[in-house]
Amino acid sequence: MSRKVRPDEAELWRKVARTTERMHPERKARMPEISQTAPRKAKPAPPPPEPLTDFAIGQSSRDRGGSHDLLRPIQDQLTGAPVRMDRKAHDKLKRGKLKPEARIDLHGMTQDRAHTALTGFVLRAHREDKRLVLVITGKGRDSDEGDIMPVRRGVLRHQVPHWLSMPPLSGIVLQVTPAHLRHGGGGAYYVYLRRHR
Repeated sequence: MSRKVRPDEAELWRKVARTTERMHPERKARMPEISQTAPRKAKPAPPPPEPLTDFAIGQSSRDRGGSHDLLRPIQDQLTGAPVRMDRKAHDKLKRGKLKPEARIDLHGMTQDRAHTALTGFVLRAHREDKRLVLVITGKGRDSDEGDIMPVRRGVLRHQVPHWLSMPPLSGIVLQVTPAHLRHGGGGAYYVYLRRHR
């Protein structure tokens, strides 16, 4: 940030400049101009406000506001994911017509314990050449119990699809979909595994 040059500083500079010898006399001398005040940049004028339109009580607003950047619910994310398994089997799966060959219930577990249990369960099921397993997470508590930061309802329900998409499970999991109501609905997932080779 520049400041104003005081008059005594400007006079001192002129005296010093008069007593110096040029290092390269063959070059043209250029003396810097010292102004008493540093030039200020003019601030650009703010744009004029948009004129207000008449608004009657009971009238709907035309402005619906901008879009927000919130994550879609996990169920919508999984439902909208591309189908990587056999289409016929996927349709049966969505209707609850396929029976899971194994299941794990993660209710009441901490995230660390649930992650470890899920990883072991899925790896074991894959080794045993099982194709469809059921992972029960529960729907989560209704309240965040007065925490300062809001917490999504059903931490495990949101974490399990993420864990299944990371190594070492991502290489053996073919599809994750919400379970049919007969197998737990929104509190459970079908996990369709690749064939063991």
